[in-house]
Amino acid sequence: MSPEKIRNIAIIAHVDHGKTTLVDGLLKQSHTFRDNQAEMSQTLIMDSMDQEHERGITITAKQTAVFYDGYKINIIDTPGHADFSGEVERTLNMADGVLLIVDAQEGPMPQTKFVLQKALSLKLKPVVIINKIDKPAARIEEVESEIADLFLELATDESQLSYPIYYAIARDGKAGKTTDLDDDLHVIFESIINDIPAPKIDTNEGAGAQLLVAALAADNYLGKYAIGKIVRGKLKKGESVKLLQTPARGDTVERAPSDISRASENGDGNENVAGPRAKAAKIDKIFTYRGLGKEEAEAAFAGDIVALTGVTEANIGDTIATGDNPEALPTIELEPPTLSIYIGPNTSPLKGKEGEFTTSRQIAERLERELETNIALKIQPDGLGYKVSGRGELHLSVLIETMRREGYELEAGRPEVVYRETADGKLEEPIEDLSIEVDSEFVGPVSQEMGIRRAELKSQEITSTGSTRFTYEITTAALIGLRNSLLTATKGTVIMSSIPSGYRPVESKYKPERNGALISFEDGVSTAYALDAAQARGTLYIPPQVPVYQGMIVGLSNKKDDLDINVCREKQLTNMRTHASDGAIQLTPHTQLSLEQCLDFLLDDELLEVTPKSLRLRKRQLDPIKRKRENRV
Repeated sequence: MSPEKIRNIAIIAHVDHGKTTLVDGLLKQSHTFRDNQAEMSQTLIMDSMDQEHERGITITAKQTAVFYDGYKINIIDTPGHADFSGEVERTLNMADGVLLIVDAQEGPMPQTKFVLQKALSLKLKPVVIINKIDKPAARIEEVESEIADLFLELATDESQLSYPIYYAIARDGKAGKTTDLDDDLHVIFESIINDIPAPKIDTNEGAGAQLLVAALAADNYLGKYAIGKIVRGKLKKGESVKLLQTPARGDTVERAPSDISRASENGDGNENVAGPRAKAAKIDKIFTYRGLGKEEAEAAFAGDIVALTGVTEANIGDTIATGDNPEALPTIELEPPTLSIYIGPNTSPLKGKEGEFTTSRQIAERLERELETNIALKIQPDGLGYKVSGRGELHLSVLIETMRREGYELEAGRPEVVYRETADGKLEEPIEDLSIEVDSEFVGPVSQEMGIRRAELKSQEITSTGSTRFTYEITTAALIGLRNSLLTATKGTVIMSSIPSGYRPVESKYKPERNGALISFEDGVSTAYALDAAQARGTLYIPPQVPVYQGMIVGLSNKKDDLDINVCREKQLTNMRTHASDGAIQLTPHTQLSLEQCLDFLLDDELLEVTPKSLRLRKRQLDPIKRKRENRV
């Protein structure tokens, strides 16, 4: 297909502003599915991961394509959460324009600013869609003004200040040039064709084809797929190509030991030198996108987004090229990680009883595979395990939860901030812009919590719905655990989001404060009798009849200091019988912590044991006598 008949767009927005829902409408109204196909009655079609459905967010970017009026429209559905901004950064390289979705009530939010800044820096043509205009509290004119201010702040040249605006209710599949909407999305299709430019391609075909690998996929039938946009020439099935790998990958992505050793060698045995390394490869099959599937093609041309098999050593950021003098394209630039966490093999007394993959080697191999697609991660060896660095708590917890569901058994430490050192030797820490929206009755608790965390208030305003919106500047260290604290303080009604905004010198490191832990004093099985006595000492995290071990955390104490208790004690049988003693034990229901809540709970001397069946909090030093001796040192 001619490049003039192709449009490559990315859907970008803040979380929950309607990106995936709009893609649903574009897929259905382009007649991609038959009327009797199941997809016609489904929502969030592009969200394929279990965690995406459970959490209600997009985690990984997805590619699809629809045909409309003789044009092929390649669509990239991107995540809206700042923790997965690495997905946005790598996939925007395949687009020539973006649909910026903005909620008609919330307006531009922190992630809106981030994704728009990335798009404008890449010179992508924006089309603005104000979504959810049917909300009772929609404030369309104000949102238009806020969008204009945002473009004025972020535009890199004057031409970017001119952009079309459309209005939509993506859930109903309606859009229009005014707030008087049509009954379908045809104005969005027409805008994509007319407002988004055709792909930018290099017309010097004699120099050979070029494709920058922006995504990877795999299946059990054909193995690894290298996905990207062809920027020059054409690629043919069965064609010999060169895979150009930049040595800098080993510097920007620190791998597990076995992979680090491989990364230091060229495929032909030559030593690493400046410039890209060329490896010979052969394209096995070429696929183009249609709907949720792929179609095999004999050849693909500049401007199209394709998936190639056969180039098994390809990594994100590599260039696939042909010709006598193959040239590498500029690699993908990423923002640095802000948080790190220790992940290693489980060392508790219950190790190996619930997981299928338990060794350090198996964990290392799994993390290496994750690095192939999750390029925002960095991994370094750390004792028995690894220091895994990422964009935020959610980014890291999704990885841990994914490994857990795959049968891995591991232990994780407390999330820590990734500091950086300046040229003059000073230490800097990452800071973030934080947006919080709460009902007026919770303004006091929110302000108090933010004061404890030494956040700097930048603005405070009353929204059209009567709620209060705060904007803070806060260190990433102080942000750890904040969501759970505010959810508790606001009875689950808080709306908050954050985005990295830079670095500042470390004045004093934030240390979390928490009451002491209730710690099991011995190995065994918890009993209702023992827990009945223990619940007066604090909040319990375990029910009766679960295995426990010495050093395992079973609850949160009412006091500041840790408390070792016996939760396995059984009632002694005697000949004495009274009406009172034979009464049934009434236990307060225990608090079941999620994975994120467990990570937020941890202090420096604690670990989280993660298995496919259980989450167990524990002390690093299980023996209470040795633990107290270490604390005194």
